[in-house]
Amino acid sequence: MTSRPRLRTATVVLAVGALLLLGACAAGPNPGVDTTTIGGAGPYGFWWGLWQGMILPVTFVISLFTDSVSVYEVHNSGNWYDVGFVLGISLVFGGPFGASRVNR
Repeated sequence: MTSRPRLRTATVVLAVGALLLLGACAAGPNPGVDTTTIGGAGPYGFWWGLWQGMILPVTFVISLFTDSVSVYEVHNSGNWYDVGFVLGISLVFGGPFGASRVNR
């Protein structure tokens, strides 16, 4: 009977640890939303998000070797930029049905 409280304690400790780990991975607020860029232009919107999502593979490789290139523009309009970015990524990597076109 002594192993049951230990099992319960271990389960609680693992659950709390998993929640802390997942909470640490959560994205924080973006202070650059709806702010102007360095050149004075407004925030990037849907079309820029779409373009930057499509060039993500190239941008990622370049960002590994330089600090002046990042894969995501923080000066964006919020949700519409994110929609364009994810849509651009999905267009490059086969869209939502790309996984169903496996050669058999």
